[in-house]
Amino acid sequence: MSGRAAVILAAGQGTRMASPIPKVLHKVGGRALIDHAIDAVEGAGCERIVVVIGVGAQALRAHIVARLGEDAIAVQDPPLGTGHAVLAAGDALAGYGGDVVVTYADGLLPPAAIAPLFALRAEGADLAVLGFTTDAPGAFGRMLMGQGDALERIVEANDASPSELAVTACNSGILAAPAGVLFDLLAQVGCDNAKREYYLTDVVALARRGGLTVRAAFALQDAFQAPNSQAELAEAEATFQARRRLELMAAGVTLTAPQTVFVSWDTQIGPGVVVEPNVVFAPGVTVESGAVIRSFSHLEGAIVRAGALVGPFARLRPGADIGEDAHIGNFVEVKKVAVGRGAKANHLAYLGDGSVGAGANIGAGTIFCNYDGFDKYDTHVGEGAFIGSNCALVAPVSVGAGAYTGSGSVITQDVATDALALGRAPQVEKSGWAAAFRARKLRQKAPKS
Repeated sequence: MSGRAAVILAAGQGTRMASPIPKVLHKVGGRALIDHAIDAVEGAGCERIVVVIGVGAQALRAHIVARLGEDAIAVQDPPLGTGHAVLAAGDALAGYGGDVVVTYADGLLPPAAIAPLFALRAEGADLAVLGFTTDAPGAFGRMLMGQGDALERIVEANDASPSELAVTACNSGILAAPAGVLFDLLAQVGCDNAKREYYLTDVVALARRGGLTVRAAFALQDAFQAPNSQAELAEAEATFQARRRLELMAAGVTLTAPQTVFVSWDTQIGPGVVVEPNVVFAPGVTVESGAVIRSFSHLEGAIVRAGALVGPFARLRPGADIGEDAHIGNFVEVKKVAVGRGAKANHLAYLGDGSVGAGANIGAGTIFCNYDGFDKYDTHVGEGAFIGSNCALVAPVSVGAGAYTGSGSVITQDVATDALALGRAPQVEKSGWAAAFRARKLRQKAPKS
């Protein structure tokens, strides 16, 4: 059997995060680190993925099973190093005859960085290892190179000599080999080292001793960013945001204050869109060409169609679909509502569950009363309808095309096409009441003063 598989190592404890949330479930760009790792190997063509977790990692297990299924789980018990962790995936890949890439769940590695490993395999390398160069190698394992891209050995920093510590070629921990070769080599790895652990890196020396070809590819150090603390997580987020902002601007998006705009891993913004300062795009947002997103708006799970205007201070929640040339203004919240072409809700409104027809106008203070404490109900406003200010539309209810509702109305029944609906008490006026009220209050206060 040929093909590509991946083993993703996720058994680390992540104690430096100092958080009850597992390290690899922390997010960068609105996406868990483990999902970034899965995206990378899928993007590199891996059709079989095994994630190695530790004992008791129930939240992480549930997350992985929801995405990949139970067969994607392997458990390392006890934790005895990276080589031992990969061996834990052996049963899950029993009988697999393709190539296997080993990578890590806490990194932000792009698929393009993995591709050279499979290219080396296609050129005949028995084992392909991914590295990077840096002027500050620190605790990284050192890659001791031979002629060209031939890799002779990897030495961990704890076990390196002073001359080896001076080497600037560093091991990323990511490698690829045929499944049979990889697991045969791992079966030979010992634990005669400073940590008494089974190092994955030992397979390099074992492969060379066995006459196998070992070659290395190198990627930029930024490709291997793997946060181990909350501070490093914030740095990873900053790096992600800076890169995505540059990509968006290169694609024709106007960001008037780029450093104040935050996007997610799946944010899609078309050319010609203008995004003003202090805007947040949570996951699941698409903005089509020509739209304008004004300052201090928050969008999540929403679609903004071409030419629409959103904000300032607008909130689009999941299911909001803002039609072409529609306006959603300041302090308007939209959730699970399709707003038709050219419709307007310019200020101070809540639109939840339902639809607003093309060209309709939603007055200030309008509320779609969609929830009775147990269930949600829909409100539908027809094309060209006019909802007066401070109206409460009590769902389930429909307002027909071209209909009007008087300001301050509570609408509890359907309104026919082109009708006027008034749902407010008649105004009553009591002549002289205000003057009498003031006089009475002044008499009551006089003795106290």
